[in-house]
Amino acid sequence: QVQLVESGGGLVQAGGSLRLSCAASGRTFSNYAMGWFRQAPGKEREFAAAITQSGMTTYYADSVKGRFTISRDNAKNTVYLQMNSLKPEDTAVYYCAAGFAAGPTVLYNYWGQGTQVTVSS
Repeated sequence: QVQLVESGGGLVQAGGSLRLSCAASGRTFSNYAMGWFRQAPGKEREFAAAITQSGMTTYYADSVKGRFTISRDNAKNTVYLQMNSLKPEDTAVYYCAAGFAAGPTVLYNYWGQGTQVTVSS
């Protein structure tokens, strides 16, 4: 199994940038596809971005496409979410997840506890 710990959340102004990190334990990080999800107060958790095991393919929700970039460093057992041009609508708890395939409909087996991102305007 894998344990995930998110970091990098905080308070930023609209139009600003933030980079989230997700550190994974274990020796098999490269075996997992990774995803980022978010949940705003009173709303369902939604898919944001995902990346395949090799990092060769990425997926994005339409709401973040062109603004967010997911990447991974398998040597560091870490996946990142670079968020640019942030909007108040991006305010949510962001969760890192690991699974055996990347994409918005995939069952992710492992989850972090989340990191809060708040965008003010």
